[in-house]
This record gives sequence, structure tokens and C-alpha cells, in this order.
Amino acid sequence: MLSAVGLFALGNSSDLFLILRAQNLGIRATLAPGLGLLFNLVYASLSWPAGKLSDRIPRRTLVVLGYFVYAAVYLGFSLVRGPQFVWFLFAVYGMYYAMTEGVLRAWIADLVPSSSRGSVFGAFNWLVGVAALPASLLAGWLWRHYSPSALFFVSASLSLAAAILLLCA
Repeated sequence: MLSAVGLFALGNSSDLFLILRAQNLGIRATLAPGLGLLFNLVYASLSWPAGKLSDRIPRRTLVVLGYFVYAAVYLGFSLVRGPQFVWFLFAVYGMYYAMTEGVLRAWIADLVPSSSRGSVFGAFNWLVGVAALPASLLAGWLWRHYSPSALFFVSASLSLAAAILLLCA
């Protein structure tokens, strides 16, 4: 599981690249707070139902679905050529967060004995934190040397690979 999370984390660059892409697609900078508000409203409104759902279905299933949603959003940011779908993509991005943030941590708690949870959560957060720098460096490099679309396509591909890895684990 941690290998899939690490692979996903390498494709999960700073969310500021989403704002930059929105501007690149024609969304005015003054509307960036509105995009953040939409994302957070969706994330906050769906987190509790996603957590409740994860008590009824396998948490792995919800995390895998969340990674697929992430891949779809990033593929959308890769393919879209104008501002018309940016708001929709930010809303769906909030769904990804709701489906994975708390659920992934609950899944870890399910898998690990209580005597080891602190160290496993530490390793999990270390892995995600350490991957954040190379993920954003890679994103910036792809943006600059290829295109914004290339960055989002690579991130979508890494998320898809992580989801498949979780399915096979």
C-alpha cells in the first residue's frame, strides 16, 4: 500500500499548479479564490458522507475510486483548451479529496495494530511529505520544458498506476 501511496504522491504536485493552469486556460486571477471556495465546499460537504460510506464498503475501494477521480480531473486539465470546464474540474477535485483524505488514514488504522500506528502514520506522512518536493519540481520542469498539458497528463498517469497497484495489492 505504501508503494502505491508513494507513487501517487510523486504525481501529486502543489495545488497551485491547478490555479496556474486555470489562469493559463483563461480564468482571471481574481477568480482564483472562487475556485478554492468551490473546491472546499465540495470537499467539506462530501467528506462526512465519504467517511460514512467507507464504514460500509472496503476503504481500499473508496481510495482506488478517489485515485481514479484524481486521474480523471488531471486528464481533464491536460485535455481542456478553454476555461469552460475549469469550474467543473475544481468541483470534482473536491470529490477526490473527500474520497481519500480521511478514508486513507482510516484504512491505515484498520491495517496496522494499535501498538504500531504512530510509527506507521509517521512513515506515511514522511513519505507524502518527502515526495512533495520532487513532485512539484517535476511538475514545474514538465510545465516549462514541455507544456502544462504534459504535467497534468503525467500526474494522471501516475495516479492511474497507483490505483491499479492498489487494486492488485
